[in-house]
Amino acid sequence: MAAPTETLDDTQASPSDASTNATEALEASANGNTVTGQGGYGHNHSATREPVSDWISDFDHIDPHYAAHAPEIWDQLRQECPVAYSNRYGGTWLPVRHAEVCAIAKDTDTFSSQGVVVNDGRPEIPAPVGFAPPITSDPPFHRIAREFLLPAFAPKPIEAKRESTRQTCRELLDELLVDVEAGRSNIVDAALGYTQHIPVRVIADMLGVPRSDGEQFRVFIHQIMEDPATGIEVDYEDSIDHYLDKLIEQRAQEPRNDLISHMTQATIDGQPLEHEHVQGTCALLIIAGVDTTWSSIGASLWHMAQHPEHRQRWISDPEVRPFAVEEFLRFYAPVTMARLVAKDSEFAGQSMQANDWVLLPFPAANRDPEAFEDAGEFIIDRRRNRHVAFGLGIHRCLGSNLARLELTVALEEWMARVPDFELADPDSVTWSTGQIRGPRKLPLRIVGPLADSRV
Repeated sequence: MAAPTETLDDTQASPSDASTNATEALEASANGNTVTGQGGYGHNHSATREPVSDWISDFDHIDPHYAAHAPEIWDQLRQECPVAYSNRYGGTWLPVRHAEVCAIAKDTDTFSSQGVVVNDGRPEIPAPVGFAPPITSDPPFHRIAREFLLPAFAPKPIEAKRESTRQTCRELLDELLVDVEAGRSNIVDAALGYTQHIPVRVIADMLGVPRSDGEQFRVFIHQIMEDPATGIEVDYEDSIDHYLDKLIEQRAQEPRNDLISHMTQATIDGQPLEHEHVQGTCALLIIAGVDTTWSSIGASLWHMAQHPEHRQRWISDPEVRPFAVEEFLRFYAPVTMARLVAKDSEFAGQSMQANDWVLLPFPAANRDPEAFEDAGEFIIDRRRNRHVAFGLGIHRCLGSNLARLELTVALEEWMARVPDFELADPDSVTWSTGQIRGPRKLPLRIVGPLADSRV
């Protein structure tokens, strides 16, 4: 997600209220151990990182300062070096202009999707399949891997989830606001108690697993996405690989009406999908389907907490809400994807070497003044808004319909129940680092009466 322009606490939050094993895994992360068995996402062996010396020649997207001040860094790079380079992670490029980001996303010959999470290693499973189809697949296999997932994410089946998502949001709000309604406290953590649970429960339902498994999803996300450079050591029994291996074996023997069963029964050219294919796609749904959406919801509430005029506009003018949702997606886009340079190439005046990483900061593209009028300003009723929050090209987000629905319903239900709120303490808000950004702790103060209305 595009980092907020205001100064935030330069810290990284960790998930809380997880199981004992989850807590131990997170503590292991903080101690800088080495990751193994992470669904092919790769891992690093360096537990410490040197501070960034120059954002033009030594940037690090996992640096806490980058997480807190990304828009300012992007502005600087657009003016001085629109395609920056760093020796970190074996060589990494960072374009920040809309034109270059779009060009790379569409050039599948030069920029392979074999690797999508920057780290010190390189994926062992080669293109065109990759370790998490279809996001790590290149043509022509990408189309094959994507097509059999399309029915599950088409508009009609996603729309059918609206009421269950709404009920989930209401249940979470009931739990979150107990102390507020009892007069014991007027402060709640919207990230830990609301935003982080919504997509977890939706994806758990789609995969046909208990919603309580969502606590483990949060650990997997932390291990793989939030700080891969620390190099967390995870035993196979505690890894996402082990979790999915058990599920896939169960569904292959006893199919149910869920997405995992669908994949275990699917075929390509008459042949069943390889186990690694099913495992990688399931891992993708957990990682990409959860962290991105809760980041968007959290950032939107973070924004609303500081802009009473936008809260009032949302409440008084229902017709503005679809435009507001798109502007939240543009202004706080959560995802920076990555590519691997497939061959030595010249791009934007730079000589790129095969196996260099290239970050695709879609949030930076969304803030480019060459692509958007008043790009650095949040305009709640922005009419022309061709943002790239969901990426573009062949890898445009498969779950965009679901993400929009969850973001819309989550905001509708929150604003109907909690119309007046503010940041309890701006310095206590923490944002994740890495390629997916969003609030991990979001303490909000309820400053007005709770509403009894339902959407």
